[in-house]
Amino acid sequence: MAVDIQKSVKSKQRVREQGEVFTAEREVNAMLDLVRHETERIESRFLEPACGDGNFLAPILERKLAVVEGRYKKSQTEFEVNCLIAMGSIYGVDIMKDNVKECRARLAGIFDEHYTRLYKKKAKDSIRNSIKAILKQNIVHGNALTYTTEGDNPKPLVFSEWVRPRHNGYIKRQDWQYEEIVTKDDPDMFKESIIRREDGKPVYRVRPVKTFPSVHMTKLGETS
Repeated sequence: MAVDIQKSVKSKQRVREQGEVFTAEREVNAMLDLVRHETERIESRFLEPACGDGNFLAPILERKLAVVEGRYKKSQTEFEVNCLIAMGSIYGVDIMKDNVKECRARLAGIFDEHYTRLYKKKAKDSIRNSIKAILKQNIVHGNALTYTTEGDNPKPLVFSEWVRPRHNGYIKRQDWQYEEIVTKDDPDMFKESIIRREDGKPVYRVRPVKTFPSVHMTKLGETS
């Protein structure tokens, strides 16, 4: 596994002010091994609410890409679309803007190492741009406790779901509001429809805040 788990502290000031400490490699891998079957499932979703620069998300991506490579390396098209689905299943939030930037770059670099090694000059910049577009939507500068983005004009955190609707090179995106997903058992905070079960108990169904037309995997960087 070619993951570079970085040192646990960036600065004492950040520890004092933000409580920022990065989990060490041994602990990361021990925790991921507890859910190994999920880390090796291409479409299985992971959210790190305080992702830092990716100490958990990087090895998750490595495990997923190892599966994609083992199954699909003989077909560049299948490798590409499954890498996009794998990347699209990984989500992160961090309150520190530099961490978000570094995490996106780190995950993009892991993909590019696999992609370039396998296909060399056949590797496409359009696919690299699509990977970056997914990371822009999935790794966000925000506060997972307040469910909002960080900055002068906080907005609700929104994450994108990326699926392959048919067996082709197209990807479909839907956006979901983070707060509604994680508070779905609280009727007072939930704004979506209610389904009545046979026993009369309500079930709250999350609906996407926006649905996009299917786009070819080489074009995601042009639309996101």
